[in-house]
Amino acid sequence: MSNAPLLKLSGMEQVFETKKGPVPAVGGVDLEVKPGKVLCLVGESGCGKTTTARAAAGLTKPTAGTVEFRGKNLAEMTAAERGQYRRAVQYIHQDPYAALNPTRTVFSTLSAGLKKHGIVKNRTEARAKAAELLQLVDLTPPESYLDSYPHQLSGGQRQRVNVARSLALNPDLLICDESTSMLDVSIRVSLLNTLGRLRDELDVGFLFITHDLAVAKYFAWDGEIAVMYLGKVVEHGPTPEVIGNPQHPYTKALIGAVCEPDPDLAKANRSAEQLRSAEIPSLRDLPAGCAFHPRCPAFEPGLCDAAEPPLQATPSRRKLSCHVVHRDLQRATPDATLTFDAVPGSRRPETESAL
Repeated sequence: MSNAPLLKLSGMEQVFETKKGPVPAVGGVDLEVKPGKVLCLVGESGCGKTTTARAAAGLTKPTAGTVEFRGKNLAEMTAAERGQYRRAVQYIHQDPYAALNPTRTVFSTLSAGLKKHGIVKNRTEARAKAAELLQLVDLTPPESYLDSYPHQLSGGQRQRVNVARSLALNPDLLICDESTSMLDVSIRVSLLNTLGRLRDELDVGFLFITHDLAVAKYFAWDGEIAVMYLGKVVEHGPTPEVIGNPQHPYTKALIGAVCEPDPDLAKANRSAEQLRSAEIPSLRDLPAGCAFHPRCPAFEPGLCDAAEPPLQATPSRRKLSCHVVHRDLQRATPDATLTFDAVPGSRRPETESAL
């Protein structure tokens, strides 16, 4: 498997012009997704996750920075290259009830892209391919679903149809925007297991958007997590390290809000410092220095509010944007091992109890 990224965002910014002034929804993001790997983008609502995902999918043009697919800048692609990119990158929306046309059957929904791109030649081939796609997402027997309309399906079944539609063109990358957030827990786990199987069997890369670190832990244990706050990544690293031993105060707060079945981890989460404020600053009027400092329990006047902290690499494989954490690392003794190992008890989730 190649280590070259499928998708690469470099300094990607997105500013929206409104009547009340510019809104910097995304303020310079650097991310990579590799073949067969998962990158989870995590954060509160309004932090810029979906805006980043839409730019990555080519649905919006970034204000600054670049979006590259297999080393090619989207802005410099020819019409033919753009067409290949649109086939290779598919988007799974959050709402399974709004994402499907209520006047189309499942067969009509799945076959539309197949016909448009000439993958099938006739109706017989289209039904066979549509049935194959339904089997891929565990909607069996497919004959029971092909002629159904969306209103005849449950939420979980609708979302599986959405996943099947996204797989119709044999994509290299799936962008999942809160694709399981509206589903019941048992259905959510089943769908995540299906997506994981597709990742492993088809070598599909994932940019997985979620506000739930429990879901990120379950689905991206062998991948990476990037934590966003007000349009910027504040912590980025391998999932076991970020979940097992968070370093940024915001990441600690997110993990402290997760219902953890492990008593040891639950106790550690409860003992985490509380935020100074629950109010999220406006994107139109961001605080000076670190944007998180008005809420940060580790806030130090004259340091955190003086300058914006850059996203810097640590001696381990993690990147952090925090003046206090980096200062403490620099103060560590020369003989200290400056790595962030997962805390005891942090382990790969095996069942839906992790959710």
